[in-house]
Amino acid sequence: MTKPIVYGIDVFCGAGGLTFGLQKAGVCIAAGIDSDPICEFPFTSNNGTRFIRADVREISGWDLSALYPSGAIRLLAGCAPCRPFSPFRRGTDNSSDEEWALLAEFGRLVEELKPEFVTMENVPGLASKPIFRKFVCDLQRLGYHVVSESVYCPRFGVPQHRRRLVLLASLIGPLKVPTGSLPPERYRTVREAIASLPKLAAGETDPRDRLHRARSVTETNLRRLRSSQPGGTWEDWPEDLRAKCHRKKTGSTYRNVYSRMAWDEPAPTITTQAYNFGTGRFGHPEQDRSITPREAALLQTFPRRFRFVRPHEEVFLARVGRLIGNAVPPRLAFFVGKEIMRVATAHRRGERIA
Repeated sequence: MTKPIVYGIDVFCGAGGLTFGLQKAGVCIAAGIDSDPICEFPFTSNNGTRFIRADVREISGWDLSALYPSGAIRLLAGCAPCRPFSPFRRGTDNSSDEEWALLAEFGRLVEELKPEFVTMENVPGLASKPIFRKFVCDLQRLGYHVVSESVYCPRFGVPQHRRRLVLLASLIGPLKVPTGSLPPERYRTVREAIASLPKLAAGETDPRDRLHRARSVTETNLRRLRSSQPGGTWEDWPEDLRAKCHRKKTGSTYRNVYSRMAWDEPAPTITTQAYNFGTGRFGHPEQDRSITPREAALLQTFPRRFRFVRPHEEVFLARVGRLIGNAVPPRLAFFVGKEIMRVATAHRRGERIA
């Protein structure tokens, strides 16, 4: 077997979506680091590599340096929590949020370690923040070639209308942010991703897959589901089913909740509460229920065999939803990894890097 030439450490690794995709591209991940203990099982059992439970603020570049094998081309990957920068927190000042400073901590690790490659992924809105501009300037000051771009996930074959900010930085040659090549007529759809799963009613669980579990709904929400149109809004409902907030002037702006997905389009962005009909357009296209965590994971491009909970462990929807919704889609991570491998391979061969 050929020895890997790029070894990475995945900071804020979560369930391991980024690691899974990078390893498929040929990057060997030496370790994942996260402060949340529920990440350990999915990260280690699906990726076959080490998990370190630690707060990024309490580790140093020296600590990380010891995890890489001698002579490796090193990658530091870090997708700091996006909650402070999320578009769903419009109109709030999040700069005092303790997670706000984690990007700066990631920058500190880069400066202390000086790996050959750096990558990060976050919500597109981060690009307009001073903390991101400082992060980029600091990388450039250290001698990195830095590129960043907002990418549209359906162009990579991810079946959801997800946009993400991707940054790549290199000390050994210029690289490019992959932007995907699929035209709209070839975007993967909800149907392609989840139509093969067994049918369920609200509140039911597939006996062969505990993650294929539909949340129970109230009688009112069941009536709302039955009145919802794929890709529609709550405006499709009879007047008596509309909530008080929908009748207010401000309610008219919230059209992306309480609705069904459309079969033949990519899904909406999968969030940490995608199992809940009322938090987005997360109604199943034709079954009277919200989508299940397994369906959410497939829409994130996790393989169906991916395990998020230990055998016989109870499946808590909020916990699993957080693991899935916060993850980097593995298919997006794969293309990021391919670009890193392209530059690393050319460097090792002494070739000119375009």
